[in-house]
Amino acid sequence: MSAARVNLTLVAALVVPAAASAALVPARGHLDNTDIALVMVVVIVAVATAGRRAAGYLAAVSAGVWFEFFFTRPYHRFSIDESADVVTFVLLVLVGAAVTEIAVWGRRRHTAALRQEGYLHDIALAASVGATGGSSVELIKDVAAQLIQTLGLTGCRFQYGVAGVGNPPRLCRDGRLLVDRKPSNAPTLPAGVEIELLVESGGRLHGRYLLSAPAGTVATPEQRRVAVTLAAQVGAALG
Repeated sequence: MSAARVNLTLVAALVVPAAASAALVPARGHLDNTDIALVMVVVIVAVATAGRRAAGYLAAVSAGVWFEFFFTRPYHRFSIDESADVVTFVLLVLVGAAVTEIAVWGRRRHTAALRQEGYLHDIALAASVGATGGSSVELIKDVAAQLIQTLGLTGCRFQYGVAGVGNPPRLCRDGRLLVDRKPSNAPTLPAGVEIELLVESGGRLHGRYLLSAPAGTVATPEQRRVAVTLAAQVGAALG
């Protein structure tokens, strides 16, 4: 999310609950404060769906403050005289925080599902090209582009019939990363060197992809498995 969008979300977290509270003032006396609080929870949810935890918490606090200002006695003062309103105020903030966590979790799950769908699409596309006898040259180029997108690389190139030259880090078929021929538990990909991803089929080496990753690039186990699967599709086509 860009800095401008983050700032806009945080501003909305402050302003939207205030505007909603002011709009509900005519209903004061006609609705119970608990009903007003429920409406404010809906406002918090609307802000929290942006996926920013900070914005959701800020909206919860803002909603609580403006609820207290407009709907608890004495009105238009930042003080509360009735214990029931104190409880409502505290619950409003706590519920707002809870729904923020739920909204953030839901958004992340949705993003993960979309990412998974994209991975499956890339694998299916590579498999279909190999199965239908499409151009292996085009398949190699397409998979290189997919590897760049999947792993967040800055570059990816293919070499025919080569493996291990220069002892580069290697992304293995099981998703493990070998550095100096030893397993690496680091979640990030090595930077400043090319990472070798072999293209094989039936025990026969066809070549390798050389992957260039910027510093700090995290490759999840799922992303690594997708990369290996894509390389296997090229191996199957070349075989």
